[in-house]
Amino acid sequence: MPQLFRRRTNGYVQLFLALVALVVLLAGVALTLNGSPYNTGQNAIPEQPVPFSHQHHVGGLGIDCQYCHTSVDRSSFAGLPDTQTCMTCHSQLWTNADMLAPVRQSLAREEPIEWTRVHDLPDYVYFNHQMHINNGVGCESCHGRVDRMPLMRQDKPLTMKWCLDCHRDPGPRLRPRDKVTAMGYSPESGRSDEEYLKLYDIHTDRMTECTTCHR
Repeated sequence: MPQLFRRRTNGYVQLFLALVALVVLLAGVALTLNGSPYNTGQNAIPEQPVPFSHQHHVGGLGIDCQYCHTSVDRSSFAGLPDTQTCMTCHSQLWTNADMLAPVRQSLAREEPIEWTRVHDLPDYVYFNHQMHINNGVGCESCHGRVDRMPLMRQDKPLTMKWCLDCHRDPGPRLRPRDKVTAMGYSPESGRSDEEYLKLYDIHTDRMTECTTCHR
């Protein structure tokens, strides 16, 4: 029987299979990198003008989140404290500490401290702190145990998948409104996820619509 294909056809087939394997490998690497801390910024600790310790202020001194982030329950932004807030204490405590020099300079020049954003979402993502806080989502659900962080870091991946996991099933993350800023919160016995959804009038069927987060 005459040969239907030339001998070099085998080489073409092998080359094609090698290219397919390479594409699959590259796709796997891309997917892995896309969800990795290298790309998401998870656990990254950006340099700040002042090495502010949430561990000391929140965990040690027991200062509530809203003492500094005053607009978190009435604005889409959590808000950063102005220098006067810092100086409420530091006009009396650690007044000559070198690490607080930028704070004193900010007060003298009447210029805000230029903090580096830790949780930096893309421009096409709409996130509203007010909506989350007033519907029983705790600060630590997104920011982690800041009371254990000597320096602030991004504790969660903040990927679309991570957000959707909560939007599809928010019940386990909900808590009483007066416990929103509590660190290390333990769910109350006797109150189900469904009760929290009813309490805050949360409709999960609307929470995965594109326009919820992309406006």
